Amino acid sequence: MKKFFFLILLLTVIVSRPYACTNFLVGKDASATGAAYITYNADSYFLFGALYYRPAANYPKGAMMDIYDWDTGNYRGQIKQAEHTYSVVGNMNQYQVTIAETTFGGRPELVDTTAVLDYGSLMYIALQRSRTAREAIKVMASLVNEYGYGSEGESFSIGDPEEVWILEMIGKGPKNKGAVWVAERIPDDCVSAHANQARITTFPLDDPKNCLYAPDVISFARSKGYYNGTNKDFSFSDTYAPLDYVALRACEARVWSFFRKMDTTMNKYITYVKGETKERMPLWIKPSHKVTLHELMLDMRDRFEGTEFDITKGVGAGPFGSPLRCSPLVWTYNGKEYLHERPTATYQTGFTFVAEMRRWLPDPVGGILWFGVDDAACSEYVPMYCGINKVPECFSPTNGSLLKFSWTSAFWIFNWVSNMAYSKYCYMIQDINKEQSKWENKFTILTPAVDKAAAYLMETDTTAACDFLTEFSDDQAEAVTHAWKKLGEYLMVKYMDGNIKVEKDGKFVQNAAGIPPTIDRPGYPDDFKRQIIQANPDEFRVKTQAELDNRKQ
Repeated sequence: MKKFFFLILLLTVIVSRPYACTNFLVGKDASATGAAYITYNADSYFLFGALYYRPAANYPKGAMMDIYDWDTGNYRGQIKQAEHTYSVVGNMNQYQVTIAETTFGGRPELVDTTAVLDYGSLMYIALQRSRTAREAIKVMASLVNEYGYGSEGESFSIGDPEEVWILEMIGKGPKNKGAVWVAERIPDDCVSAHANQARITTFPLDDPKNCLYAPDVISFARSKGYYNGTNKDFSFSDTYAPLDYVALRACEARVWSFFRKMDTTMNKYITYVKGETKERMPLWIKPSHKVTLHELMLDMRDRFEGTEFDITKGVGAGPFGSPLRCSPLVWTYNGKEYLHERPTATYQTGFTFVAEMRRWLPDPVGGILWFGVDDAACSEYVPMYCGINKVPECFSPTNGSLLKFSWTSAFWIFNWVSNMAYSKYCYMIQDINKEQSKWENKFTILTPAVDKAAAYLMETDTTAACDFLTEFSDDQAEAVTHAWKKLGEYLMVKYMDGNIKVEKDGKFVQNAAGIPPTIDRPGYPDDFKRQIIQANPDEFRVKTQAELDNRKQ
């Protein structure tokens, strides 16, 4: 009976694999300012987008910590509590250490259903216990060795102002504590990415400065019959997460889209993501230019525009370029499997961020979690300094829920706007982009001044500096949320019933009685008209007068 239930669980894992989340990583020397970056779109139909704050704390020796599954909220067990923990804002701690993830799944039989730690708990506990990225890797490895790892295979992005790493990990199966894993440091002048497919292939076995791994990562594979080659030829990804077509087209394609913007020579890998050629993309590349913060925000909003995968094109996009596709991602018709394109920016995002880690500033000032909620393409990134001591009410995890709408919750305001925009996307996204640009230009001016003032305060009064950063971050979050509510009201008025109200100098044109003298009726584009006619050649054709004159009696 136990074996039966375990098989059911594994089947559920395989069927429900979400192909969710995207991470981009930028080394400090690859960026325009010298900052290191990690980005994260946390994509899930079950994730309420909120910003959590965990204050630093001291605990008595022997204290225990309850573990609850990050995805389900179910209780998993207890572990020993650290005597001191660091403060954490979202996915960045007080030392600017940042951790993000994407799930690659891998071999389903390696999920340890008896383990205490899931991937979410592992991330946030490591943030509470680590002063550097390298220390976080060691903390995570130690924790899973002691308490087991109970999730599917994960790719973790782990960074601090000096180093950025990718750690890939998968369990060893039920009642088998520990995990097999490899961590590689991204060269400082390079960028990397992962998106629900393990990306570490072969790795150096004798370079602990740049590569760390579980001592049994290869021997365990041999014991399971997954691998029988030499150590130097061992590929983590090919062994523990073999590629299939969906992994290429729905996962690796997002990495490709990022890489091609970093270096146009990466365009050649389009044949790889289409399943036509076998040569894999490198784990990292050196960009042809210095990467900017604003550029990364745009990369997180990518919908494959300008490529043959553009999700705002084709019959699935409807007449107005909607990126919305009915789930599931993979679907069946007449016994054959098909899929929708899966871009970086997607409608089921709970929260999104660009973590900026700056080594030349005091930690509370140097770390900024540029945080947003919902679909990154329709969202706004707001600066949340890692030195803040509370989160804005609009981002609070107790302000609304997935089943409770709140007009003061950023998650619900942004979802309201984006879901409205999907109906006439090619028009409304232009208004959304204008609002995004306005705020991002404002933050470009404000944050350097805030950095300077906070750094000055840090010299004499750390508490005052953190209070100052908290007030600033809070004010900006609430202001942006209010602005998006006004944006939603504006979009409703402008595009009501599919027509477009005419504007002049930023105001709706109206007569003395407040009535618009005219409205735009753009109608359907010719391509969509063609689809209607092809499906119903004569159904909607207006008959000529001659045809009417020749009607039967």
